[in-house]
Amino acid sequence: MRASKREELVQKALTIFYRDGYHKTGMDTLVKETGISKTSMYKHFRTKEDLILATLRLRDEVFRNHFVRRVEELAKTPKDQLLAIFDVLKEWFVSDEFSGCMFVKASGEYPDASTPIINIAQEHKKLLFNYTRNLAESANATDPDLLAGQLMILKEGATVLAHINGASTYSETAKQAAQILIDSHLEK
Repeated sequence: MRASKREELVQKALTIFYRDGYHKTGMDTLVKETGISKTSMYKHFRTKEDLILATLRLRDEVFRNHFVRRVEELAKTPKDQLLAIFDVLKEWFVSDEFSGCMFVKASGEYPDASTPIINIAQEHKKLLFNYTRNLAESANATDPDLLAGQLMILKEGATVLAHINGASTYSETAKQAAQILIDSHLEK
């Protein structure tokens, strides 16, 4: 089934925002690069912020679906899935499309805690935390919340460093630290 004009616009805008950033990308650039008229663009989105929100929702859905699916393909037990998080990160870091975390970038460009853009970024991170927490609980971690928080810090730190320094080895370093944390949290 062919994507609607709105879906097509969101998909193309997501690529452009991810590549160039939010503030740097103006509506004229979006019109030029998407091939969608300004009239059509404003028919679907009243403001650039509305379009940014739509791209972040799409990115959340696509990223989390891929992330969870790959974690579950790579490992079968909850403990192993907690470690597989970092294998999935490595796959992402070495891919051609890796350019850091779109949600971290959005929160950097829109730091006001009351904006809907920050709210979507927070929700994305919360959903990833909840997924990790559920794995930790299924693995019988003594404190699933603490372990999930620690693993999320490793995940986020590895992502930022891989983006800034262009090295995929941060996922491996984070995985080694994760192994130590997981072992310390699992009941013997």
